Amino acid sequence: MKQQYAVIVLFALIITSSLTSLDSYRTTNQMVCKDMDRALALALEEQQSDVISQDTIRTFNRHLQIAELRGKATIAVDTRSKQFKAYAHCSEATIFSLSDQRPAALLWVLTGFWAMFLWYRKSLSERVIVNSEKLATAIPLPCECGFGGLTYSEAEGRFFAADGNVMKLTPMQHQLMEMFFHSPSHSLSKAEICETLWPKKPDANDTLYTLIRRLKPVIEQHSNLKIESDRSKAYRLTIK
Repeated sequence: MKQQYAVIVLFALIITSSLTSLDSYRTTNQMVCKDMDRALALALEEQQSDVISQDTIRTFNRHLQIAELRGKATIAVDTRSKQFKAYAHCSEATIFSLSDQRPAALLWVLTGFWAMFLWYRKSLSERVIVNSEKLATAIPLPCECGFGGLTYSEAEGRFFAADGNVMKLTPMQHQLMEMFFHSPSHSLSKAEICETLWPKKPDANDTLYTLIRRLKPVIEQHSNLKIESDRSKAYRLTIK
């Protein structure tokens, strides 16, 4: 489930729990008012008088079906209509305690568990992100190396000329250029080149000479680089 849907479910549970609790409170409040109205009507009918006395109050309390209201209800007179009216003289906490809050309590417990699940899920997601960032930092990513107008992309495994186009090289030329770019000094000995490119060939000097001779014009045409010979023992890639 997506995070936004999970949050919507949480808010739905909160609203449902609140409405369930409020509905139970209102139902109980209506029940209390009806009980006091009935008790007052019976008390006045029994004493056959509109005079409120201690006997009226005792009779009123006796007719209350909700025992918790006895001693907590007041009989008040509505002077505008000249009729008796019973009003609850109990706190909201008392009405709340009389109401059936078990369904709402169950929903609130479910809401709490869902909130804890969201918190755990968020914490787990944050740990995964942190671990992913650490892993990404630990693993070196392919990079691009530039030298003398020539760029080598390790991600694509290709060389790009100064004009941005891919430089066309033979597989052997490409391998030699990679060796030049991976060398910090851009310098390679003849022995190093021969052992890498032709490991099974006893004498690859002539083959190397041919490779260098054909690679030089390609490099010079597409970059500001050139290949120089170092006393016939090594080759160096330098800027013109």
